[in-house]
Amino acid sequence: MATYDNFFDTIGLRDWCGDDEGGGLSSMADLMGQAGGNTDTTLWDMPFPSLDALHDSCDAIPQSRDLTQGLEQGFLAIKDSLKVVVDPLTQPLSWALENALWLMQAVPWFIMIPLLMVITYAVGRSLKLVGLVALVFGFLAFIDFYEHTMQTLAIIFVCAFICVLLGVPIGIAMSRSDRVQRTMIPVLDMLQTLPPFVYLIPLIFLFSVTEPKLYGIAIILYAIVPVVRLTDLGIRLVDQDVIEAADAFGMTNRQKLYKVQIPLALPNIMAGVNQTIMMSLAMVVIASLVSAPGLGVLVLRGIRSLELGVGLLSGLGIVLLAIILDRVTKAALARINASQK
Repeated sequence: MATYDNFFDTIGLRDWCGDDEGGGLSSMADLMGQAGGNTDTTLWDMPFPSLDALHDSCDAIPQSRDLTQGLEQGFLAIKDSLKVVVDPLTQPLSWALENALWLMQAVPWFIMIPLLMVITYAVGRSLKLVGLVALVFGFLAFIDFYEHTMQTLAIIFVCAFICVLLGVPIGIAMSRSDRVQRTMIPVLDMLQTLPPFVYLIPLIFLFSVTEPKLYGIAIILYAIVPVVRLTDLGIRLVDQDVIEAADAFGMTNRQKLYKVQIPLALPNIMAGVNQTIMMSLAMVVIASLVSAPGLGVLVLRGIRSLELGVGLLSGLGIVLLAIILDRVTKAALARINASQK
C-alpha cells in the first residue's frame, strides 16, 4: 500500500483521486513490501508529503515533473509575444556592444594603451597608477592576450555604463519614496541572490546565442544591484540638518537633489560603481558560455581542453584587469572625498 493511501481514504477523496482500488502498487518500494508481506509504512520511514509521494497514492495530484514541464510550456507559449516587446528595447544594447568591441579592436595598440594611460591619469592623478596600467597592458599584449583583453574591457565599459545610467535614477527614486524602496528591495534581493547561471536560462530561449544582447542583459542584471543600493543609501544618509538648511534657502526638490544630496552622496555612489564594475568583470567569464568574447573565452578553453597554462594566464589577466579597474575607481573616489573636505 502506498504511504498516503489511508489519508486519502479517511478524508473521503478516493473517488476524486480516480483510484477505486486504493492506490495500488505505484512504486518499487510497494512491490518489495508486498513480496515481503509487509505493507505498512512506519512513522520513521514516512516521506515528506511531496508531489511525487502524494501522486503515488492519488493519481489526480500532479508529479513534480508536471510542474516543471508546465513552467517550461508556459514560458514557451509567451516567448514569441515577449520577444516582440523585449527585442526592440534591447537592440540598442547589441549595437553598443558591437560598436564598442569593434572600436577597442580597431584602434592600434600604440594608440589605445597611451590613451588608457591618459584617462587613468585624468581620473586618478597618480603616476604610479599610470605606470601600473602600462605594465599590465604591456604584459597582456606581450603574451598575445591583448585582443581578448580589449574585448573584455569593451564589454565592461558598455555594461557598467548602462548599469550606472539605469541604476542611479532607480536609487534616487528609492531614496525619495519609501513605497518605491519597499517595492524594489525584493527585486534587488532576488537579483543579488540568484546564481549567475540562472540569468542565462530564460535569455537563451529569448535571443539567439550570436546576439550580444544575450550576455549583455545577463551582465547588467547581475551587476546593477550595488549601484542601486548604494545610491539609495548615500542619499538617505545625507545629514538632515543640511536638508533643512537647503529648505531654509528656498531650494526646490530638484535643486536639493542636484546641488546638495547627489554631491554629498557621491562617495557612496562611486563605491557602488566600483562594485558594479567588479561584478561585471566576474560575470564576463560565465557569459563566455553564451558566446561573450574576451578573456573568459580563454578560461573556458582552458577548462574544456585541459590547457592549464592558458587557463592560468587568462585567469591572471582577469585578476590584473580587476586590480586596475578597482584602483582607478578608488582613486577617483579618493579625489572626490578630498575635494569635499
